[in-house]
Amino acid sequence: MRPANEALLVIDVQNDFCPGGALAVSEGHQVVPYINEMMLDFRHIVLTQDWHPKRHSSFASSHSGKGEFELTQMPYGPQVLWPDHCIQGSEGAAFHEKLDTDRANVIIRKGSNPEIDSYSGFFENDHKTPTGLDGYLKTRGIDTVTIVGLATDYCVRFTATDARTLGLSVAVDLAGCRGIGLGDSLGEAYDEMRKSGVTLIEG
Repeated sequence: MRPANEALLVIDVQNDFCPGGALAVSEGHQVVPYINEMMLDFRHIVLTQDWHPKRHSSFASSHSGKGEFELTQMPYGPQVLWPDHCIQGSEGAAFHEKLDTDRANVIIRKGSNPEIDSYSGFFENDHKTPTGLDGYLKTRGIDTVTIVGLATDYCVRFTATDARTLGLSVAVDLAGCRGIGLGDSLGEAYDEMRKSGVTLIEG
């Protein structure tokens, strides 16, 4: 069992990010048994859940003349326009049915603000508005996190780099992650995480 100062962060293992979902990550469902096994080794387990209202500003359908996966500018910076996904209360927003959610100590929902997307488990995409995860970890004396989930090149990446910015020791276990792969988004994610001091566990 890991020490009490360590937590496992499980990022967005939801139906819409698994095969058949609205924003499916290739082989996304394959992380579930691996993550369930990892959970047995941690006292503290946090799940994050993408939780968008309908007509969220990050949806391509909310922008006339724009297509899915196009890049646009928001007041907070560049934003990929996604297919409608993880809409509050929908089956797509639910966790994968085989994920052992009963072991979670807390669930952090993100992306609820219709005007700002939220990749990171710690901050919305303005990099200022907190989700409350940092406070939760600090009050429990947690200074070390291992991160797994979906998708490596977006929500895992931003959660990991924000965790480092907040002073946490961070490892990303790549066997428990899968990526979207828009252009070189995976390579860029690996580079950025390494540069920020994130340990990437491979194999």
